[in-house]
Amino acid sequence: MGQGRAHATGGKRAEPRGGRMTRRQVPALPRYRNDAVTRRLCAAAHLDERFARQVGEELSGDRMTAIGLPLGVNLVALVRHARMGARRMEARDRRLGWLFVGLWAAVVVALYGSVDGSSVAAVAGGGAALVVIAAAWWLVYAAESQARSAAQEVFRAGGKAEDLAPPAPPEAEARLLEMKKTNVVPYTASAERTNPFVGSGDKIKEVVWQPIDVSRPAEAPGGGKLAIKPFDAVDLHTYVAKEMANIAGLEGLRARNRLYVMGNHVQHLGPDLLPDPLGRPRVQIPKQLVRAGLLNPGAGMRTYLSLERVGDGGRVIVSMHLRARLQSPSLSWEVAAYGIPPVSAVYSVVDRLPIDGLERWWSLLRFATGQVWPALRGALGRNHRRGAARNRRARELEKWRREITKRHAIHDYGAVDSVRERVASWNQLGHSDRMDSQDFLHRLQQGVLIATERFLKDHNVDTSSFDQAQQVINTQTYNFSGDVTGPSNFGNNGQIAASYGQGQPSGAPGGAAGHVGGGP
Repeated sequence: MGQGRAHATGGKRAEPRGGRMTRRQVPALPRYRNDAVTRRLCAAAHLDERFARQVGEELSGDRMTAIGLPLGVNLVALVRHARMGARRMEARDRRLGWLFVGLWAAVVVALYGSVDGSSVAAVAGGGAALVVIAAAWWLVYAAESQARSAAQEVFRAGGKAEDLAPPAPPEAEARLLEMKKTNVVPYTASAERTNPFVGSGDKIKEVVWQPIDVSRPAEAPGGGKLAIKPFDAVDLHTYVAKEMANIAGLEGLRARNRLYVMGNHVQHLGPDLLPDPLGRPRVQIPKQLVRAGLLNPGAGMRTYLSLERVGDGGRVIVSMHLRARLQSPSLSWEVAAYGIPPVSAVYSVVDRLPIDGLERWWSLLRFATGQVWPALRGALGRNHRRGAARNRRARELEKWRREITKRHAIHDYGAVDSVRERVASWNQLGHSDRMDSQDFLHRLQQGVLIATERFLKDHNVDTSSFDQAQQVINTQTYNFSGDVTGPSNFGNNGQIAASYGQGQPSGAPGGAAGHVGGGP
């Protein structure tokens, strides 16, 4: 079903009755697996060596930059399968490299025997060459068979995806597990001009909502005015984070306050964020720093409440980043909506692989026969390029670490993107995905407004100004098709969805997370 194998689950239908929602028993329909995207990417790591090496180096290799958010992807499972896939291909190419050397030796012996008139040497050399080619064919066949089996197992089997591959280094896995509750996101300095919410996908809308007057007390029931209960932006963020899931009616909504820090300002936060200037920044920092980024933002450091919703099977991800601007006598919300579309069709190879029987054997036979000579001929070159790439990365890291140590250079520790963002493609966005995502965004917007109104009433604030602002805010629309500055957002015969009210658009595998965070 597109993103992964479907399975049947029990279903119930809500029916209104007397103003309440009741549950009606209905037949179960097949549904996307919660970890469909994770399994698809794990399968791709077995079938695409370049993807496997890229993911393995990013998630478990030596580096100094932050990793993008794990939105809808089990990074531990992905890094395990990526390392397994990359090691399989490296082992194959090492053996093919030796066989290629042996093939040249056999050819030399055969040529020598032909020139010298020694039939024994010619026959021996020719026979050895055939043996080498046969061995190479078997290596290609066996490696591809193992890769396909591993890909199909993780894509179709039950159980946990991470249990189907050997563990990665403990320190790498511990760090990836910590990222599930990350509260700080260093982003590359270059993203400040376009998209500081790195890894969240493409921009759908950026706007600052109309200010609300929060300085007037509400009317008391018996006449007069109520005393306004003191509050700050932290109190408002905490309230919205706790109440949004129920208010918006979005099961699996994740709400968390995060400090977004420009990558070249990371070192200014000291050991709390960067314990080792020659290593990676932390993924969790003290809550007081997160609160400080909301009340007293620093240079390139601001705290946002990130509301994230992963769609069915992880196909699409919608996120809304909010920041309360509370400066007496008014309150306004800074709102940035982003989206990540389904996984690109490039990662759908596993869908088309024969599963078993004669068809699978014939497919492997054709693959090995067609690839044996390119694989054998290019083995030494691939081995050399892998080693050269590792050495180049090591030299670059060493250079930067030397610059930091000796010259106190300022390094950009910020993340550039995320794995989930890179593998997405707007071309895979279907009608259901688009409608669901627009519904998510509207529910999030309405939920923020309702939560804000309730919070103000709880603090005895007159909400007449809020009512006026809400009428303007509610006219805003969301076109879930990517950034309007790019071609992906052109649809409906070349028209761009209009946006009304204040502010125009300034402009894309795992299951839905069920965590609703508290305060910062």
